[in-house]
Amino acid sequence: MALHPLAPGESSSSNPPDSPPAPGWQGIASDWASDKEAFKQVPWGKAMMWIFLLSDTFVFTCFLTGYMSVRMTITTAWPNPSEVFALTIGGQAIPLVLIAIMTFVLISSSGTMAMAVNFAYRRDRAKTTAMMLATAALGVTFVGMQAFEWSKLIAEGVRPWGNPMGAAQFGASFFMITGFHGLHVSIGVIYLTTVALKVLRGDYERSANYQVVEIAGLYWHFVDLVWVFIFAFFYLW
Repeated sequence: MALHPLAPGESSSSNPPDSPPAPGWQGIASDWASDKEAFKQVPWGKAMMWIFLLSDTFVFTCFLTGYMSVRMTITTAWPNPSEVFALTIGGQAIPLVLIAIMTFVLISSSGTMAMAVNFAYRRDRAKTTAMMLATAALGVTFVGMQAFEWSKLIAEGVRPWGNPMGAAQFGASFFMITGFHGLHVSIGVIYLTTVALKVLRGDYERSANYQVVEIAGLYWHFVDLVWVFIFAFFYLW
């Protein structure tokens, strides 16, 4: 059988490496079969964090949906959040003052975290560390105020299985939702502190990769965003 010579510039492969991918599902199957990087423009660490946050979104959505279902179907009187979460200052009960401060602290931490990411990509180790530790300190402040809030309600007789102020489901909903979010904040504080110390030590300077700071920021911004929904549905409704 005669062999036909290749024309100038023609490749011996029927599908040259630089050729455009096949359209549709055939192209996707071809890319995966040839062991190409699935998310070429997105680092795996960031992609995995987005997948984790997506799964966590489903969990918080289930909690809040269950809470709203209970609120809309229960026949027992639900406690008034403005009265339950009021603080007596100077002999006068101020509604939701502690919750407002907690929200301000957590939202402010998103600003310091954004500044940390900005300084990280500028390779400013000192300012990156300072902003991350400031974010972690605001997180500790938030958790401390939440612990005070829990202690106050427990002293007033609120339990997961009962509540002297009204519907028994109030205690279960409150401790489950705010406790799960508080756990996320506590884990985030440990996470940010660890990354900050590694930045200060210069671990990412040697690898010239500060994307881990941005990935930590994604987690923290998610925690802040979830609190906005908890604040709206639980404390304002």
